[in-house]
Amino acid sequence: MIPFNKPYLTGKEAHYLYQAVLSGKISGDGIFTKKCHQWMEERYGFPKVLLTTSCTDALELAALLLRIEPGDEVIIPSYTFVSTANAFALRGANIRFVDSRSDHPGIDEDKIEEVINSKTKAIVPVHYAGVASDMDKINDLARKYNLKVVEDAAQAIDSWYLGREGKKPLGACGDLGCFSFHETKNIMAGEGGMLSIANTEYSDRAEILREKGTNRSAFFRGQVDKYNWVDIGSSFLPSDIIAAFLYAQLENLEDIQQRRIYIWNRYFSNLQDLESAGYLKRPVLPSFATQNGHMFYILCRDLEERTRLIEHLKSAGINAVFHYISLHAAPYFQASHDGRPLPETDRYTDTLLRLPLFYELQDEQVDYICDTIRAFYKGK
Repeated sequence: MIPFNKPYLTGKEAHYLYQAVLSGKISGDGIFTKKCHQWMEERYGFPKVLLTTSCTDALELAALLLRIEPGDEVIIPSYTFVSTANAFALRGANIRFVDSRSDHPGIDEDKIEEVINSKTKAIVPVHYAGVASDMDKINDLARKYNLKVVEDAAQAIDSWYLGREGKKPLGACGDLGCFSFHETKNIMAGEGGMLSIANTEYSDRAEILREKGTNRSAFFRGQVDKYNWVDIGSSFLPSDIIAAFLYAQLENLEDIQQRRIYIWNRYFSNLQDLESAGYLKRPVLPSFATQNGHMFYILCRDLEERTRLIEHLKSAGINAVFHYISLHAAPYFQASHDGRPLPETDRYTDTLLRLPLFYELQDEQVDYICDTIRAFYKGK
């Protein structure tokens, strides 16, 4: 069976785990956490980053930083993982879902303004498959209506936005960015996440909220003579063992990215004939975005066809999976949805199929997957 995902080990993970344990400090903000922070800030120019236990935690930390309160409204695409909405729903926010683009599962930037009102507090674009939303349009709306922007960049490590201000890394295009290092991501630590802080007005408070509402980090830097409970907060710090594993991955980011993008391109060229014949659609890359080889998906023509294709691939020893179920139609939220139709979101829910993509996937396996898809459509 060709798995959908296989976590890649660079070879240094166990060595760094040993170093972390030997240091005598394996709780949060140890030597490898600091190494990861420095690496991210230097490579991408983020003013400040903070590792968290997950992207979910990074999103919840962002909601706290924005002081989201009951009755506030937050704009989110419906085609996303539940954590994007949960983080703000936990603070009492009303979620206003927006449809996807017709050419890409990301939020339709042209449909955001129609749901903005006096209660709107933030826009949360999701950079689906590591492909940027149009951040110039989103930031223009944020400035016009005095809103904050939180980028859900869970899938978007080492991907870029090509906008008016030039090339910028995703996670640095709004006020705050949230990343995932789950085992299915390009760079992973099993679990783990990160908050990137582009708007430095949040830097000091982010440290406090992340440290259970205390100024403990400032104490360890010698900036205060004792630390106290000074704000609300929670325990968002990952163990330094997770950071040690992550650092081994970061050191090999360029190699990992090069391989994943190569596999993505091989899929893309291999399936061109099926798209030209009208059997399926391949991913579209907007002119303002790069892609980071996180995910390769195809769009089937309907739900029934996708279901049959999944079974066909499974019978051939290939594990391909569908992705999100529209959040606006989820059991928890159905009664709260304002009734606006979100047809593109529903289309991606029914037709999008993710193909295996991981570092050790071999060329002949990619070709076999594509040939198996080809046989399905051509009835062989």
